[in-house]
Amino acid sequence: MFNAVSFMSKVMPKENNDQSPLSNQNTSQEYAYWVKLAAICSSSVALILVIIKSYAWLVSDSSAMLASTTDSILDLFASVMNIVILRFALAPADKEHRFGHGKAESLAGLVQAAFVLGSALLLIFNGVERIINPREIVHNDIAIWVTIIAILLTLALVIFQRIVIKRTGSIIINADALHYQSDLLLNAGVLVAIFLSQGIWVQADGAFTVAVALYLLFGAGQIIYQSVYQLMDHEISDAEIAKITTIILNHDHVLGMHELRTRQSGAQRFIQFHLEVEDSLSLLEAHSIGDEIEHEIDQAFASCEVFIHLDPSSVVSNTNQTN
Repeated sequence: MFNAVSFMSKVMPKENNDQSPLSNQNTSQEYAYWVKLAAICSSSVALILVIIKSYAWLVSDSSAMLASTTDSILDLFASVMNIVILRFALAPADKEHRFGHGKAESLAGLVQAAFVLGSALLLIFNGVERIINPREIVHNDIAIWVTIIAILLTLALVIFQRIVIKRTGSIIINADALHYQSDLLLNAGVLVAIFLSQGIWVQADGAFTVAVALYLLFGAGQIIYQSVYQLMDHEISDAEIAKITTIILNHDHVLGMHELRTRQSGAQRFIQFHLEVEDSLSLLEAHSIGDEIEHEIDQAFASCEVFIHLDPSSVVSNTNQTN
């Protein structure tokens, strides 16, 4: 017979043969490596795009090219900021932040959304002005070649970012990828606008700028939703909760479970629940059951912390009768 016992186990990645993303023993290190690499690559690409687009805008006087240059400047600033924020978000838990610093990613997502909103508003102002006062685009060959180069560089970066997102699920990289996906549309719009502005539709330069701005506004809303979703300690997905419940209840010596609570902060999941076991078990036996369940959850959800409260079945029954 034993009294109700609470214990917390910090789940560290263990060796297994599961090849799913972030499931090996170097989970945290792998996550940090990929998101940092993605942030550095996006900053490098953004810097190149700012340089070549600025030149193309100066020689062509294209409103769409100016909008594209402005967007790339904001992307560069946001990508550099990501590198700084990730250094904090990926830092291990310390005395002042016992649950780690993962929420810094969500805060960074909100900041990035602000950049996207600002960029979109700037594009709208420039686009409307160019629609009202259309101008001829000069040296359009330079603008075309610079835009093609920008499309190729951005496409390569987006493909790489998607690989990183698939491996890590990082909000901050997902937000950054949205910028560059919109850049693909923006650059394509620049190409079309340059062609159409040559006597076919003189307002095309400004019209495409406004169209991309509206897309950016929609994207900013998505980033805000995802960031707030995690900041509010929302439960992990229903599929993951169902998997956790199955792992717990499939154990031979478990009579039941209740008060399952979950949340996610950055790459880290936090899982807590009450485990119902037989009254006759010793403390050591009950603790061993908890360890076994902890290990199984670790196999399924790398990079997580599990909090288990052990309840004798009689205590649970008495509590239910009282209620």
